[in-house]
Amino acid sequence: MRIDLHTHSTYSDGTDTPAELMYRAAQAGVDVLALTDHDTIAGWGEAAQAVATTGVSLVRGIELTTREGKKLIHLLGYLFNPASAEISAHCAKLFTARRERVTEMVERLAKDYPISLAAIVERVGENVPLGRPHIADELVRLSVVKNRQQAFAGLLHHKSPYYVPNYAPSTFQALQWIKEAGGQAVLAHPFATKRGGVVPEYLMRELAEAGLFGVEVDHRENDSALIEPLRKLALEIDLVTFGSSDFHGRGKPNILGENTTSPEGLEKLVATSFLEVVTA
Repeated sequence: MRIDLHTHSTYSDGTDTPAELMYRAAQAGVDVLALTDHDTIAGWGEAAQAVATTGVSLVRGIELTTREGKKLIHLLGYLFNPASAEISAHCAKLFTARRERVTEMVERLAKDYPISLAAIVERVGENVPLGRPHIADELVRLSVVKNRQQAFAGLLHHKSPYYVPNYAPSTFQALQWIKEAGGQAVLAHPFATKRGGVVPEYLMRELAEAGLFGVEVDHRENDSALIEPLRKLALEIDLVTFGSSDFHGRGKPNILGENTTSPEGLEKLVATSFLEVVTA
């Protein structure tokens, strides 16, 4: 059984609709897929409707953008109650904050490049939480950069004069939201050294003590030299190890099912969560 528990759709910064994502998963031989769009669950319904026709089971999830000190940390939340007031309020706040941030970044870029917010919104839709990937895609469309990777390495880098910091809640606060909503939280790509997103060991230990369920070990952005030490640490502090693609469609080179989670890991996740897996 091939289980990929980290993917994105057009409801955040992926390039496939939830239904298209489910069909792609079927074509890739993935048996169980999680939809984990950034700070929104708006794609859950469409993805669930595609289960019957694709035969791919669906794990409903989210990727929350959080912060500890100056460090941005991505936290995957799975199978929680979608009626959670705290998570709903977070998603609403992030939607507005993201729109304001992207607006300011585009205004800065527009002084030097022919880019506009209206063009971005027309392309991605009014109800999508905007982010830097959407700016990157517009820069690609305008032939300012070749791809998202080049945009993030230069114009959209956190050291760029066009960069604007974004709002993010505490990682511990977000962890409690997920747990109180009956779900489980997993630390996403904690050793992604190239993006400067390394989560220190002491912080992982503190998160584990606070109720963190698992950690994404097998992920292409985790430093390959650090994967086995991370797996060993996860075992020591009793975290379930996850593997996933972090698929974004054409937005990233990541391939569906390139890393997977074990059936045992999924079983533990489902057994301790509010929601069930949607199956055909």
